[in-house]
Amino acid sequence: MLKISKLIFIILVTIQSSSLLANKIINTSSGVVSGFEKDQVINWHDIPYAEPPIGELRWRAPKLIYNSKENIFPKEGNFCIQEPYERGGAPGDEDVSGTEDCLYLDIQAPIATKNSKLPVMFWIHGGGNTSGLKDSYNFSKLVKKEKVIVVSINYRLGAFGWFTHPAIQEFQSGLDKSSNFGTLDIIAALKWTQENIAKFGGDPNNVTIFGESAGGHNVLSLLVSKEAKGLFHKAISQSGYTTTYSIQEAYKPKTASNTSEASSSKIFSSLIKSIEYSVPENEIKIEEQRNILKDIDPYVFFLLYQKENIRSIPLITEDGITMPFEGMKAALGNPEHLNIVPTIAGSNKDEVKLWLAAADYFVKLDKSFFGNMIGVPKPILRDKQAYQAFNYFRATAWQLRGVIQPLSSMYEAGNKDVYAYRFDWDDHRRFIVGDFKKLIGAAHATEIPLLAGNSKLVGGYPLSDLIYPPSFSKFYLSRNMMKFWANFAKFGSPGSSTNNVVWEIYNPTNHQYMILDKKKNLQMSQDFLSFEVLSQDLFKDMRVTNLEKCVILLQMFTFVGDDLYDDYIDNYPGTCDRKKAERFLKDNASFIEY
Repeated sequence: MLKISKLIFIILVTIQSSSLLANKIINTSSGVVSGFEKDQVINWHDIPYAEPPIGELRWRAPKLIYNSKENIFPKEGNFCIQEPYERGGAPGDEDVSGTEDCLYLDIQAPIATKNSKLPVMFWIHGGGNTSGLKDSYNFSKLVKKEKVIVVSINYRLGAFGWFTHPAIQEFQSGLDKSSNFGTLDIIAALKWTQENIAKFGGDPNNVTIFGESAGGHNVLSLLVSKEAKGLFHKAISQSGYTTTYSIQEAYKPKTASNTSEASSSKIFSSLIKSIEYSVPENEIKIEEQRNILKDIDPYVFFLLYQKENIRSIPLITEDGITMPFEGMKAALGNPEHLNIVPTIAGSNKDEVKLWLAAADYFVKLDKSFFGNMIGVPKPILRDKQAYQAFNYFRATAWQLRGVIQPLSSMYEAGNKDVYAYRFDWDDHRRFIVGDFKKLIGAAHATEIPLLAGNSKLVGGYPLSDLIYPPSFSKFYLSRNMMKFWANFAKFGSPGSSTNNVVWEIYNPTNHQYMILDKKKNLQMSQDFLSFEVLSQDLFKDMRVTNLEKCVILLQMFTFVGDDLYDDYIDNYPGTCDRKKAERFLKDNASFIEY
């Protein structure tokens, strides 16, 4: 009996080993990683691309791993420190979740990729650069269907990813002197990909970076970062934006501003008070400040940022190292800084409904008997007209600031291979618990499940089934988005849809963009909107009050880009008080948070 068991064991090991050897066990610069088959693709999980940024490596450029012979095993909970979020975010039931030891990546590849040179798609997750993790996304259907390789990464977030303080930067040099450690993480992961991806069947000379929201923002940042030059060959920004901050704004604004309450100097002051330091802050030598920051418990530090409104902290900073001093928006139009590669940029028709729907100002919850039974109270719009107006003006402003302006700047700077889109698909289920077509529509991030072919990305039952019911329109658009993105990764052009609608190049003259929608609506379109026209339309719009108009105007010129409110307010025919608008937003913060 023992001999039979031993024989069975040997057979099983042999079978397993031969399966793994078929292109699954990979010797990387970080160590030896074993792949496994799941969802009909090969997966390699939790590969460290840099040393843990802890201790003296906190707030330093990531240190790549070379020539490691260690065996790599999947790790639970290796996402970066953040606030847990039950819907599509980090797991956890405490105020803080994750770890500083979080610089890991996953790879998904088609089966039988040995000796191939497949296009590589490098995914950068969203989450405002303060939350998110690689494990929230599964691109197996895209990988299987289009024969591409997808790399998904974690990168440092919030105060650990972006931090400007003399006690840090003045004692460091080279890349360590940067404020943009999260950006450097992404660049380090791209370097790792360049060195290792051929072993997984990928082509290091054909890497497409793509990301949504903050991921799209990071894509745009890499387009103007000299440190990222040559590490990727195509770029896709999904609902990206161009906000950056000066070193002064990030550390200690000279006057009151949107960032003054969350600047690093303010946080350090709060830190000293919270730990009841024995020496008054103005007497603490800079070397001692450095030690305090380096030694502070990461969870204590995070909770302090959380208390001071972490979502307001300055993130990507114009440090002159990874981000030009002139800022992202200007640098995208400067040939001296622009990494010229084929680029797609787009936004969603109903971008901000994701936040509007969370605001009591717009939505009330009817906790009916049936709704309570399935755990989904029915949301009811208080003012449908105002809801639509807020969304239209803010979503259109996002399109102008995050798509039209960046692409136009890139085109003028010499990049003639640029493409634009607007995601319009809103074929959601009208159900007893809510009309999700009107409530959610083509909201922020709703395009990701169609691109990935995985509706569960939204957060699982029941929400995914309500927002993404089985339908021909969903299947059609999902198939075509996969095709467009993969074609772009392979050839530098999205090509045409399954029914031969050609995605044309954008330029500042024609303003052409692809409408991503159900079959009858998927088409090229164009418009010539500007902020001047949008402001005039807002002034005449009868769906919103004068105060609401001022609130919308403030958001149009401060959200997803540099604060241009003062530059445009004089051209607005109405009368607005910035402080009143800001007070309104503070009282109704749920739909301004990002």
